[in-house]
Amino acid sequence: MIDLTKYNKIYFIGIGGISMSGIAVILKRWDFTILGSDRNESPQTDWLKKQGIEVYIGHNADNIKSDIELVVFTAAIKNDNPELIKAKELGIPCIERGKFLGELTKLYKDTIGVAGTHGKTSTTSMLALSFVAANYDPSVQVGAFLKNLKGNYRIGSSDYFIVEACEYNDSYLNFKQRSAIVLNVDDDHLDYFKNLDNIQKSFEKYISLLPEDGFLVLNRDDERCFELRNHTKAKVISVGSDNRADWYYKNVTYDHDGYPSFELYHYNEYIDKVSLKVLGKHNVFNSLCCIAMCDAYGISIKTVKFALLNYTGAVRRLQYKGLFKGAKVYDDYGHHPTEIKATINAIKQIKYNKSWVVFEAHTYSRLKDHLLEFVEALTHVDNIIVMDIYAAREINTFNIKEDDVVNELKKRNKNAIHISDYNKIVEYLRDNVHGNDLILTLGAGNVTKISDLLIDKTTSSN
Repeated sequence: MIDLTKYNKIYFIGIGGISMSGIAVILKRWDFTILGSDRNESPQTDWLKKQGIEVYIGHNADNIKSDIELVVFTAAIKNDNPELIKAKELGIPCIERGKFLGELTKLYKDTIGVAGTHGKTSTTSMLALSFVAANYDPSVQVGAFLKNLKGNYRIGSSDYFIVEACEYNDSYLNFKQRSAIVLNVDDDHLDYFKNLDNIQKSFEKYISLLPEDGFLVLNRDDERCFELRNHTKAKVISVGSDNRADWYYKNVTYDHDGYPSFELYHYNEYIDKVSLKVLGKHNVFNSLCCIAMCDAYGISIKTVKFALLNYTGAVRRLQYKGLFKGAKVYDDYGHHPTEIKATINAIKQIKYNKSWVVFEAHTYSRLKDHLLEFVEALTHVDNIIVMDIYAAREINTFNIKEDDVVNELKKRNKNAIHISDYNKIVEYLRDNVHGNDLILTLGAGNVTKISDLLIDKTTSSN
């Protein structure tokens, strides 16, 4: 536990991370002196500089001065990081990001966490915009740049704090919350959890921390998720696809742009028709969770419907980027087979000729653990370009490579190819894509740069 009132100058190691950057700017707005470092330049580090935050590129021990009072570091930072070593040598207190965010949640009387293996960012965004529309003036910390907030954070003046609660490293166990949404329980981050049972135990601990006067929204369709109701003192509200749940949807339809609408029911009573401006049936479920939590907090369905229509997606969540040779280009952060399956199902509601996916696996361990599941998800598109694996925090000790994906796809008669060079990927698409095709860049690492290159190529040729 730390007392924030004791510190002024705070250094962030890995400040370019989406969560770290949001926390840094919140503290900057609270008149703390904030600086930090990141391994590479990025749009996020550029944005931080525009907020008046000093950012060093590269981790260098000389960046750590004796006047720094506190160091915050991401879970990806190892013990041999030169800045972390220097800070400890100087006796500067050091705290991991998840624990630090937990301390921020303690500053609010009513923190609402959005947890689950998939869908956290979209649901957090929907919930945040609904609370804003209701004039509840919440503070918000979300895991992506949200156009409606013009950033990945919001500073409100109320006691409400809406936060994306990540399970990795058990970070969310540090949070002090009144209420929570748990969207699903799936087998991800196995480099940390090792198996699904450990993930389940982690979520059980998480929701056991909620108080009796809190609310817990659970997925009735996910057996492991719904089982969590036995481990909490909070009031449980279930959501799902049929009347076993307290809140459920019926009759999902899609307009010509692929956006869904659905009939909303509560305790078997028809409530209203709800329309979204984001793709995918998975977002129908995400919006249902948002509606259920908002109702618990006294926000009308009319207000939530307005907020949902104004939510057009977070950056890198099936984001439409533009046209390349007459083909629509989308970019998505999905990096788990379940997420990829949901994304590919969503694009099938859009009219197109052939589909082209540029896939970047995120971490060797995840690809090793889920190789055949990734391949199965990718078989539902026409053409697949496999990029180099994004290592993130890992080195390849897993005997896995890109050609393993390509070969498995070819066994299933799919057109698959491995290309490392970004410009050659663009050239390959230029030579093969036709008008009315669809291009999807897919992954949590650098694959998003391909979509930017495609749009830049289109712009420069116009």
